[in-house]
Amino acid sequence: MTKKRRPRRRSRRLLKLLVLLALCALFLWWSNHALQTQRFTYASPRLPEGFDGCVIVQLSDLHGAYFGEDNQELLSRVREAGPDYIFLTGDLLDQYRKTPHSYAAALGGALADIAPTYFITGNHEWALPGVRELKRELEEAGVAVLSNEYVLLERSGDRVLLAGIDDPNGFADQKTPEELAQEVREAWGDGFWLLLAHRNNYFEKQYSLLGADLVISGHGHGGLIRLPFTDGLVSAERRLFPSYTAGFYTANGSDVFVSRGLGNSGLTLRLFNRPEVVVLTLERENA
Repeated sequence: MTKKRRPRRRSRRLLKLLVLLALCALFLWWSNHALQTQRFTYASPRLPEGFDGCVIVQLSDLHGAYFGEDNQELLSRVREAGPDYIFLTGDLLDQYRKTPHSYAAALGGALADIAPTYFITGNHEWALPGVRELKRELEEAGVAVLSNEYVLLERSGDRVLLAGIDDPNGFADQKTPEELAQEVREAWGDGFWLLLAHRNNYFEKQYSLLGADLVISGHGHGGLIRLPFTDGLVSAERRLFPSYTAGFYTANGSDVFVSRGLGNSGLTLRLFNRPEVVVLTLERENA
C-alpha cells in the first residue's frame, strides 16, 4: 500500500509547486504591468491663488513600455485625472530596447491632446542617436520640450514659472543648471517656480541648491524592490538602499517629488513597486 501512495504524493507536490510558480509569475506580471494611480498634494504658502487646485500628471521612465494597445490604458488613466498640465520627466525611450522615436511622438501627441505637455530628457534619450531629431518630433506632435530653459504657466489670472533641464549626459557645452537658475532669478525674482530634472540622485547636492520651490524628478524607479523598511532596495546605479526614490523629500530648504516611474530598463524587474501614474495637486497653504 505504501508503494502505491508514493506516486500520488509526488504528484501532489508537483501540483503544489506548479501552482506556486504560477502565482509567482502572476505576481511578477502584476508588479510590472498593472498601473497604479497615486495621488499626492503639494502645499505651499508661496503658491499663487490661481494655482490652488492645479492638477499635474507626471509620467516618468516609461522606457518604451505599453499599457494597453497603443498605450490606451495609460492615456485613459491620464484623462481620468483631469490634468491642467502633464510633465514627462525623461526616459521615454530605452537604450537596450532601442525604442524608436515614433513611440515618443505618438504618446506625446496623444498626451498633448489631453493637456499641455512638457518634456525633459533623461539619460536614456542621450544613450540613443538623434536627440535633436527626437526633440523636434515631439514638438511637432505638440509637446513643449524644455532644454535648459523656462516658460511661464498661467491659470486663473496667476502665473508660475516652469523650468526644465537636460540630463547631465547631454551636450558637453550645454547650459548648466546653475546658469539656468540664475536666468530664472533675473527674470522671475522671488516668484514661485517648478523645476523638472530627471535624476533624483542629483537633488541633495545640486538641484536643491538652485532655489526652486519644488523639483520634480524620476530616474530612481522606486528602488526597483520596495520593502516596508526601505526607501527602495536598489538604485538605478545598482547601489543598495538608496534614498530619494519615491515621494517627497526636503533638503537645503527645497522640496523634491520623485516618481517611481512606469517602465523597466533592460532586464530589471519591479517587486512591490507597481508602475505609477502620478497625480499631483498643488494647494495654496495659509501662511
